[in-house]
Amino acid sequence: MITTRTASSCGHADYGWLQARYSFSFGHYFDAALMGFGALRALNQEVLAPGAMLQPRPWPRVDVLNLVLQGDMAVRDSQGHYHTARAGDALLLAAHPGISYSEHNLSASQPLTRLQLWLDACPMRENPGAQHLRLPAGPGSTLIASPEGSDTRLQLRNAIHISHLQLAAGEQQSLPLSGSHAYLQSIYGSLRVVAASEQTARLQCGDAAFLRDEARVILRAETPMRALLIDLP
Repeated sequence: MITTRTASSCGHADYGWLQARYSFSFGHYFDAALMGFGALRALNQEVLAPGAMLQPRPWPRVDVLNLVLQGDMAVRDSQGHYHTARAGDALLLAAHPGISYSEHNLSASQPLTRLQLWLDACPMRENPGAQHLRLPAGPGSTLIASPEGSDTRLQLRNAIHISHLQLAAGEQQSLPLSGSHAYLQSIYGSLRVVAASEQTARLQCGDAAFLRDEARVILRAETPMRALLIDLP
């Protein structure tokens, strides 16, 4: 089954220095029907003004995945660790309760644009505090995060698989789904989603699709497009 959610129906925040779109309840945005989706706790699309900083705050036990779309970011924690990422990078942080984290747009002239995902972490798994990956520049589908990890993908503390997709207009990609739930987030472009059940949906820039009990999904690009597919347990 496919259920879609348009970008315009998401929660919004505009503080001047921070503009954000929230797929699920987060911060001051609350919707009792959208407290996450399976192990996906949050998916935020954020723009931080030049030089802006998110003040130190604690995070729950989650894996925090940042995909930097524009600009340069830094994260500092209360234990003194410091990590940076730039446009085209993925930065994964293994958050722990009791540690505070601050985030900073390093540029004095350019906004920082990113996607940030919060993913439930298994309490019995421990991973490095930070992992860094350069996202593939070319077209196609690439698994960028999984519970196994490798030299070419990030390691998560849960049975979650995340694929990064870039397709040219007219191209299509068929992807198997191992979990009972999956979440498809369009980053830009228009695409047609065809599930194994033959149900279809159309997504535009910033739209998303909830997939339930589907064994496979086919993505057909109507324009050049980029998306994330999050395969959840």
